[in-house]
Amino acid sequence: MNRTITRRTALKRLAQGGVGLVLLRNALSARAYAANEKLNLAQVGAGGRGKELVGGFARMENLVALCDVNQSKAAAVYKEYPNVPKYDDFRKMLDAMAKQIDAVVVATPDHTHAIASVTAMKAGKHVYCEKPLTGCVYEARVMRQTAERQKVATQMGNQGSSSGQFRRGVELIQDGVLGEVREVYGFKDSGGADHKEAPKETPPVPDYLKWDLWLGPIKERAFHPRWLGWSAWRDFGTGEIGMWGSHSNYVAFTGLKVGSLWQAEAEAQPRIKVQAEVSGINRLSFPRWEAVHFQIPARGDLPPVTFHWVNGSGAPGGRKKIEDAMGKQLDWGDAGEKKWADHAGALIVGSKGKMHLTGHNATFELLPADGFKDVETKNPKRLPGSQGHERDWLLACRGGKPPLSNFGLTGPYMEMLLLVNVATQFKDELEYDPLEGKIVNHAEANAALRREYREGWSL
Repeated sequence: MNRTITRRTALKRLAQGGVGLVLLRNALSARAYAANEKLNLAQVGAGGRGKELVGGFARMENLVALCDVNQSKAAAVYKEYPNVPKYDDFRKMLDAMAKQIDAVVVATPDHTHAIASVTAMKAGKHVYCEKPLTGCVYEARVMRQTAERQKVATQMGNQGSSSGQFRRGVELIQDGVLGEVREVYGFKDSGGADHKEAPKETPPVPDYLKWDLWLGPIKERAFHPRWLGWSAWRDFGTGEIGMWGSHSNYVAFTGLKVGSLWQAEAEAQPRIKVQAEVSGINRLSFPRWEAVHFQIPARGDLPPVTFHWVNGSGAPGGRKKIEDAMGKQLDWGDAGEKKWADHAGALIVGSKGKMHLTGHNATFELLPADGFKDVETKNPKRLPGSQGHERDWLLACRGGKPPLSNFGLTGPYMEMLLLVNVATQFKDELEYDPLEGKIVNHAEANAALRREYREGWSL
């Protein structure tokens, strides 16, 4: 079957009543496909979450290549697909199979999300990347810009955004059902690991691990198995704002059109002010608790709004403020059904009512319940329905409409959220310019927006 290159309009706004953000249309520099033709997919990261993704994507499309630096974690998947070519370096995979690969799925630890995704996009491949998209603010910006420039179909793996209630929640906020919204709380119960010292021993690298490739662009260091618990370390993970915040704040960010600040006129000079309270500054790991406050300026006819990120039960007043606003206790294993149902989530506070969202933002309830009995909360009225989070991306790869978590939307979203991991390293209030991608009042914090890549690795 002939495959042709198509080019369409790169940027379009959704119709009035939509999410109010610019979506990247698929002016595909990669090849477009007929609806009944299968795509050739490669996946980087086959263990852990990657194992689940491989199974789902392989049932829908052709799996033509797998890549992982940890043969132990990838062993089960490799055994299940014995005839699929295997690689330990995604760069070599993309070079060797450039003509066979149409799209790439990235499910590695956070610190290699961006380098794998950007390399694939520069090669003209569509990309699905697991949340939290990137490891730092600068990388999120590069991901968005690269996707726009390369005109490829993209999707971040925050599956809640494909639920009907997620989309209906966005509509209700934009329809004013909650009234004027001036305060949002995103929360997680667990806090950070707060490791005080880096590993000091230098055990041998296990045979199953390509340590240099596991490090990727991050500065060189001796192997230690504790580094493989990557989510606890700033060099490799993004803390709970990446693990859970990437899910639980997306309805609020989208419904309140915060992303429009990235498309504002330069003369407007929008600034997002961010200040953190922490258990203690820890530049190696993440603090035991953090309460980070974002002052978001007005967007069109929407008033300024404060986003609070509260992570850890020790955050002073954090849980109580949320519970007081909700009018009930959070189930953190000690209230309600004591099943940790509210270990993560969000609360959007409006002048007419509130919206309490679960951790993945896949479901919500309106409060007080008696005040919203006649409000339809299940299915979207204007936003498009979803055929499934992964399938929406596959349809976009074929030239269909962009999915709701494409990098044009989630790039700015994660740019903002990952400011948490900058603010928690400083005592000052920081001012972020979303147009320029810079902290304008603090040189050291501005430098912390990005990671220094070691020689041989570059975005």
